[in-house]
Amino acid sequence: MAKTITASRPLAKVSIKDSITILKHVRNKPVKKAKAYLNGLIDEKMDIDGKHYTGASKEILRLIEEAENNAESLDLDKEKLFVKEAVANESFTYMLPKSRYSHRGRKAKLCQLKVTLVEG
Repeated sequence: MAKTITASRPLAKVSIKDSITILKHVRNKPVKKAKAYLNGLIDEKMDIDGKHYTGASKEILRLIEEAENNAESLDLDKEKLFVKEAVANESFTYMLPKSRYSHRGRKAKLCQLKVTLVEG
């Protein structure tokens, strides 16, 4: 039976739309390739439809590294890990406070990120 490791971030301050776009490209890849892809987006060497998504890429990279550290603490082989599941869900609606000039608050970008790694 394959061992799975999960890492999640319930209150990630990134756009859910951007997260879903990036996670589609990261899903079902080895961790090494997924991290290289995310680093390419952060360094603006790669793009997805002309956009680099640096903020969301940094958050997802942190999450994958956290899951990789969890796997290392359970004595799993880092070379055999791959991203089995990568999900972005909508979080609760948080309204940023009103500014002096606008009479309405603004919705904050919040989403729940979850990454599951499998040794195999």
